[in-house]
Amino acid sequence: MDTKKSHTHSKAGYSGHNTEKKPTTTSSAGYSKHSKHEKSGAVSGDSHIGHSDKKKSGSSNSVSYSGHTSKKTSEMSNKDTEKTTTSTAAASSTALRAARSRFVQNYLVVWLDANIDEKKEHFQKSLVELRKIVVTLDLFTDVDQCIEYLKRIDGQKIFLITSGSLGKKTVPLIHDVAQLDTIFVFCINKDLHKVWAKEWSKVKGVHGTIKSICKRLIKATRLCDHDAIPMSFVPKQIVAEGAAGPDQKNLDQLPATYMYSVIFKDIILEINDDDKKSMKPLVKFCQQQKVSETELKEFKHKYRDRSAVWWYTKPMFLYGMLNRALRTLDMEGMTKLGFFIRSLHRQLEQLHQQQSANFQTALTVYRGQGMSKEDFQNLFNSKGGLLSFNNFLSTSKKQKVATSFVQDALERNPHIVGVMFIMTIDPSKISTSITPFAMIDEHSALPQEQEILFTMHTVFRIDEITQTPSNSRLWEVQLTITDESDPQLSTLTNRIKEEVSGERWYRMGKLMLKVGHLDQAEELYDELLNGASDDSDRAFIHHQLGGIKDSQGKYPEAAKFYEKSLNVYEQILSPNDPKLATMYNDIGLLYHNMGEYSKALEFYEKANKIYVISLPPAHPDLATSYSNIGQVYNNMGEYSKALEYYEKDIAIKKISLPPTHPDLAISYNNIGLVYNSMGEYSKALEYYEKSLKIREISLPPTHPDLANTNNN
Repeated sequence: MDTKKSHTHSKAGYSGHNTEKKPTTTSSAGYSKHSKHEKSGAVSGDSHIGHSDKKKSGSSNSVSYSGHTSKKTSEMSNKDTEKTTTSTAAASSTALRAARSRFVQNYLVVWLDANIDEKKEHFQKSLVELRKIVVTLDLFTDVDQCIEYLKRIDGQKIFLITSGSLGKKTVPLIHDVAQLDTIFVFCINKDLHKVWAKEWSKVKGVHGTIKSICKRLIKATRLCDHDAIPMSFVPKQIVAEGAAGPDQKNLDQLPATYMYSVIFKDIILEINDDDKKSMKPLVKFCQQQKVSETELKEFKHKYRDRSAVWWYTKPMFLYGMLNRALRTLDMEGMTKLGFFIRSLHRQLEQLHQQQSANFQTALTVYRGQGMSKEDFQNLFNSKGGLLSFNNFLSTSKKQKVATSFVQDALERNPHIVGVMFIMTIDPSKISTSITPFAMIDEHSALPQEQEILFTMHTVFRIDEITQTPSNSRLWEVQLTITDESDPQLSTLTNRIKEEVSGERWYRMGKLMLKVGHLDQAEELYDELLNGASDDSDRAFIHHQLGGIKDSQGKYPEAAKFYEKSLNVYEQILSPNDPKLATMYNDIGLLYHNMGEYSKALEFYEKANKIYVISLPPAHPDLATSYSNIGQVYNNMGEYSKALEYYEKDIAIKKISLPPTHPDLAISYNNIGLVYNSMGEYSKALEYYEKSLKIREISLPPTHPDLANTNNN
């Protein structure tokens, strides 16, 4: 059956879902929700502990671990892990934010030692030194609890510090946990543990002092951040199709991260908030995340004394926090860091203008890094297409600098692919206001040899990908810079911007709903609600949150949000405003999902009354409205009335849609279902066959709707 939210273009619009799977119809919110028969939820991201490969002997042994978790460990797991074992319907938005915001860097440190005592002065000093490098530091005295925690971490690299005695028992059990990056053995009696430690590739030495570990940890975290730069890959065919015409399915094939990057950059550069005003919420956020007070104090009081480039390159929390926020689409982090991203982009613009004499001709820059096999395969499959770096991009004019990075990556992890990006930069082919870049050695807190920094969302064409003859794990990738000055890319970018129009952060929420990222959309709207300045904005946000809760199956919560929104809109809008119709339609769908058909009918009819007055007689939203009313009557068993409204729906679609449009097939199928329920099987068959004929033309052979129609 065809139950949709209307797509009237209004700020309040939030498009909905269809009980029967079909091509989606988007509203001004740009989002199509799941069918009420579908469930949404998060699945536990536990790592699998299995075969552990010893570096020395090359042998492997299968180790299974099943340990109990104490109440204390369960509490820690619920608080600390990014993914939960329960569905999203079981977590409040506050808990969701806490889980996602628990990690503000790409990594954390876990310290396992039976003798941990936080009251001892020497131990407190060790913690202070470690927290200068990492924000998240978790302590364990129990092996079972530690292993259980390691298994639950997903999305962050783990640096493990372990005592010698516990490490000897634990390392064989956890060595191949995917997120475990490096193990440091911490023991005064170094000679006692050197032999077994050498057998495991992730163990990077036996250390007698915390200072020695911190030195290695600084380098490891820098490499982790360097290799964790968020990227989007767009295959050649999708680029061509996306720029070719208005067919929505082409845009839907674009990676969500690519579209996020386009819209986020647009939003950030639009906003002109005062840095001093924006600093306060960032500092508060960092304090909540237990960022080092020493670093925060320096950042807060000396921010204006240094440039954005200097702060970005300084070894502190800021770089990793920004990298991770953009990589994981952490909306709380992204919104708090927005002013800094804008300042950094603008400084690169200024520096580029000052250095313009150095960029009169094409130049080559290099970047070496490690990539997971999955990411590299996506890159390889995108040859001829586009690669977008969705954070600020660090490169060097010296290939040896890039080589050192890729060599370190290959040595650190035998399971990754080394990539040497060789980038051709022709300044005449790009707009430096869109894609500014500059040499930053004189402005960096950590100068490297001839470093060139590019703004976020710098886009390249992927030209060639070749394996190096000297190392089968190392590949060279030839890239050529491009941006919206390129006609094809300009068309693609403009289509994304048109599809996701709106004001500032509301555009980002609209995009998140469009691609089905409900958790992140909920976070963003919670953030926007905290800063909303008037009733109209709050009403809009409440309506969007109502739609999200509806999609998550949290119907009572959805009803409360819708009620708050409707109370405001009924006061400030005229009785026949199409925005009210959109809201009535959405509330009708909510009650429909709850099985409260009389209430659903009440709101559907309110929406229909406005649509009849305000829309042209052949408008698609009017057809959708008739279809929704028809479905309620069908569910109530009032089949003659259901047919009346379904026929009004299909009459409009015959005028407004091509004869082979999939939505027509849906309408024919709905009428067939009603006749089937009435026992008029010959008429039911007639409409099923009309539906099937369209679907055979308009859908691929494996599409599930074809099977559904055949079954009917």
